[in-house]
Order: sequence, then structure tokens, then C-alpha cells
Amino acid sequence: MNFSNLVRNIKDVVIEDQLKLGYRKEKIRLYYPLSSLNNFLGTSLKPAQMTSAMEDFAKFFAGEEGPVEITHNGERFCFVISEEAAGHIHDSTPPESFISELIKAVQIPGITFPDIIDIFRKHSSHVHVEELDNGEFNFLVYFEDGVPDDYYYCFAMEECHVTYHRFTPDDYRDIGF
Repeated sequence: MNFSNLVRNIKDVVIEDQLKLGYRKEKIRLYYPLSSLNNFLGTSLKPAQMTSAMEDFAKFFAGEEGPVEITHNGERFCFVISEEAAGHIHDSTPPESFISELIKAVQIPGITFPDIIDIFRKHSSHVHVEELDNGEFNFLVYFEDGVPDDYYYCFAMEECHVTYHRFTPDDYRDIGF
């Protein structure tokens, strides 16, 4: 089974959390629905089958990054990333990246959506921008060629600040915005 997409996503989420909250030597809990895990693995496993696959994943991840514990309640899986693994991911994170620039920008009071788009365009000339009218987000932005990442960023413009949520393309489609 190919675990590379799941490993990459876990690392990306840990990096994003550490950039937003600051790095502390501590365990990190991440929650994934069964559908997301199936998307990452290219499978259509049931919860019991996924539990077995996640036992193999935990061994693989421990060899790559460090220990991880995985439990589930129905179709919701909890990954407890060990302090060791979180530290390893932190130590291998480049100090400046697209996501670090984006996180810094959305923390600036009064930041505008054009300012946000400029950050995307600084990293690629292939940026998709789409207005949304789904009651939750105002804009969808992503890199059309998947560089520097292939996530879909949904932005909400709220009075004096901007918030965002990052989805994998599969999860974005599954949600049905």
C-alpha cells in the first residue's frame, strides 16, 4: 500500500499547526474521516479494514518520522503524532515557504483579499481564483499546476481580517461546495 500521500498530508498539517500556534515539544492529535483516508490511499476500505491498514501505516510512519498512535471511533480516525515525530517534522521544515507567508499575512489586521492573491502569485503564475457563494467562504484559490502545493484554499472575508481553510482537492469535491 502506498502511504506517501497520507504522510505528506500529516506533515503539511503538522507544519501548518506549528506555524500558526508556535512549536512546542508535544504530541499533536489529528483527526481524519474514513473517506479522507481512502482518498489518500486510493482505496475504498471499511473501518475494520482501514484499522488493519493503519497498523501497517503506523510502522511505516515510525520508520520515516517517529512514533504515531492511531485509534478510531466508527469512521473517525485519530492520529496521535508523538513528540519525537512532531519535533522531526519541525526540524525538517524550511524557515520560509508559501504556507509560512500565507499564515503571517492572514494574521495582519486589515489584510485584503488582493494582498492574499499577491502571495499566491508570488509563488506561481498559475493561480486559480474563484468567487464562492456557499454561505461559509467567499473565495477559492489554488495553484493550477499543484506547485508549490495542491491544496484548495477557501477564504472568508470577515470585517477586518481574513480566515481560511485548506482542503485536499478530493475532500473539497467530497464536501460539495
